[in-house]
Amino acid sequence: MEHFRRTGWVLTEPFDPQVTAELRDWVDELASWPDESGVLHHREMTAHGPQLCRTENFLPFHAGLREVLTRGELLDTASMLLGERAVLYKEKINYKLIGGAGFAPHQDAPAYRFVDTHVSCLVAIDDVTLDNGCLEVVSGMHAEVLPMNDRGCIREDLAERFEWTPVPMWAGQTLWFHSRTPHRSGPNNSRASRRAMYPTYNAAREGDLREAYYEQKMAEFAADDNGSGRISLIGDFEGTIIR
Repeated sequence: MEHFRRTGWVLTEPFDPQVTAELRDWVDELASWPDESGVLHHREMTAHGPQLCRTENFLPFHAGLREVLTRGELLDTASMLLGERAVLYKEKINYKLIGGAGFAPHQDAPAYRFVDTHVSCLVAIDDVTLDNGCLEVVSGMHAEVLPMNDRGCIREDLAERFEWTPVPMWAGQTLWFHSRTPHRSGPNNSRASRRAMYPTYNAAREGDLREAYYEQKMAEFAADDNGSGRISLIGDFEGTIIR
């Protein structure tokens, strides 16, 4: 708690190898589901051809992942970090397959509607390294939303001055971070794919907003006439989206 309050992030180890292997199987399963299943898949064009870059809105369709994300240690940790009982706000899997793109320096808060404070965690499905684009964070900069560029990301002149801390992880670890903690990640330049699941939580007293979030997101995507092909409500993704 002290580390999180001071830095805006903290690394934990909630899952043993057996649970981690189960999570890996479930993520493989989700990736194979067709678009008609109800999950929201996003794809990018890479040097290796088109491939998945994100899956979200899978909670209603997968009982095992629903159990992991809405009960047990993840929910308890989110509640501890928020200082009150938490509820799931949204969920996604970022695949970052071989050649997959990274994410520009940003804070999550500008992309999250309805409430001001959230906590997220990166659940490492595979080992996360410098070569495959681990998350990099800035400590102690989570007090406010920083000035942004026209993509909704941290202004370039500010990002260049920050001290970025890479956070390599092994499968089964989780990296918790505040919705205003600056973070970024590079592309996957390794010879192996790496996946990460990102649940985000808000205080339960502010309401169960998960369905409202996805409704709002799809409405904003539908109103986007410039053909930018976003996967987020800000322009942090640095790849080329395929629609």
